[in-house]
Amino acid sequence: MNLLDFAIQTTNQYIDQIPKSQRKKYGQFFTSKETAIFMADLFDVPAGKTTLHILDPGAGSGILSIALLERLQGIPQLKSVHLVCYENDSKIVELLKTNLDWVCQNSTIQINYEIREDNYILSQILDYNGMIGANPSPLKYDMVVSNPPYMKMTKGSPEAKAMPDVCYGAPNLYFLFAAMGLFNLIHNGELVYIIPRSWTSGAYFKRFRQKFLSEGTLQHIHLFVSRDKVFDKESVLQETIIIKVRKSTQKLSKVVITTTQSNNDFSNITTFEAPYTTVISGEDCYVYLVTSEQEVKTLEQLNQWGDTLPSIGLRMKTGLTVDFRNKDVLRDVAEDSAVPLFYSQHIQAGKILFPIGKEHEYIATEQAGLLQPNANYLFVKRFTAKEEHRRLQCGVYLARKYPEYANISTQNKINFISGLQDLSECIVYGLYVLFNSTLYDCYYRILNGSTQVNSTEINSMPVPPLASIESMGKELISAQDMSEECCDQILRGFIYEQSRGSKSDTERVASAS
Repeated sequence: MNLLDFAIQTTNQYIDQIPKSQRKKYGQFFTSKETAIFMADLFDVPAGKTTLHILDPGAGSGILSIALLERLQGIPQLKSVHLVCYENDSKIVELLKTNLDWVCQNSTIQINYEIREDNYILSQILDYNGMIGANPSPLKYDMVVSNPPYMKMTKGSPEAKAMPDVCYGAPNLYFLFAAMGLFNLIHNGELVYIIPRSWTSGAYFKRFRQKFLSEGTLQHIHLFVSRDKVFDKESVLQETIIIKVRKSTQKLSKVVITTTQSNNDFSNITTFEAPYTTVISGEDCYVYLVTSEQEVKTLEQLNQWGDTLPSIGLRMKTGLTVDFRNKDVLRDVAEDSAVPLFYSQHIQAGKILFPIGKEHEYIATEQAGLLQPNANYLFVKRFTAKEEHRRLQCGVYLARKYPEYANISTQNKINFISGLQDLSECIVYGLYVLFNSTLYDCYYRILNGSTQVNSTEINSMPVPPLASIESMGKELISAQDMSEECCDQILRGFIYEQSRGSKSDTERVASAS
């Protein structure tokens, strides 16, 4: 039996004995054998080194570090490995020790290991922040490998306070482990983690991305098409990726992006190399997970615009009313003091249909925070099913169709785009052209893999000037066709005319010179 098979066997026995609810409490989900082997193979073994220092924070039963040790067995010049594992769950430390003892006895290279039952983050607070009492020469590692715990923390938690430079609001433990892992590397050392995709976009992870991607170079990203077939013997509905990062400020020209359907079909893998500046873009360091030349072209086409919704006086916001928290003011039928409450079900084929006979379609309240002016808006669904054709599903709301109301309300499962001033109907229709187009839907899917449409990310997406949006809206009104195909045609025509204009400007400059 090889080293990894032994660890997998003992881990499976542990999983069968410990209830999932108890493991979930610690954010404990075990890596499959196939995933562990793939992650181990991502490391470049330093040439000429006879000793390697490896760190596995949040080691669990040791599957990842043992997969890496298995891979290192065939390296001729390598004589010894020093492995440090952090694991503070007392229930699994004994299993980790059993696995590592067996590995040491059956390895062809000398392995020394230590298990640290400390809190991985808090035990390094002095070193990480350069505080008085810090170790002047802390041990740094050639390789860091981890499947870190997935646990939300409060913004006042000790771990969040220990790493203030990467925290904004309530952090998740997984990205603190990633930032600390990079800190623990030697220069040019490598980190391979399996973590959620959520850090790649949004304001919530901005500080982390900026630090992580300024001190490290993203070399490889692996995507799983299926969200529920990543962790062995687990039902984890999580958009998960594998990343490889080198601790270096020297950026590459390309990032390798690979894809498989699940955790057990690495023999059926697709590979794409994308420009580094396309994958990591902007001052917020968003990470765009492109998998084809067509997706790269989509980014290039839209990123030529320097404006965003906020820069042209517009903004997407989340609906105001959380219905289950305001049941006392909800009404099933119209009353003298009630106003319409719009839900995602009212968005149908690009239009807003109201009423449709669903419960709680009206709200009777004087709370200013639950009401908004009856003005023109673009409504966008916040949640869609992963299997649906489009992530961005929107509808045009026109105030003139509901003249009897001064105010309306929106349920918080839809978003709406509004402006500092009331939007003209042409602008709302122009926004519909953008957000109902294939290009924008594709762009958003690249930016965010979840099924939730996040207003922060929409507000960061590039848009054409307001006058151009208005012109596209006029064209859509004339066409009287709300289909995706019509929106695509209008947007493509605008992009084509814009590119022709840019070429003409270039030609005029060239001829003048």
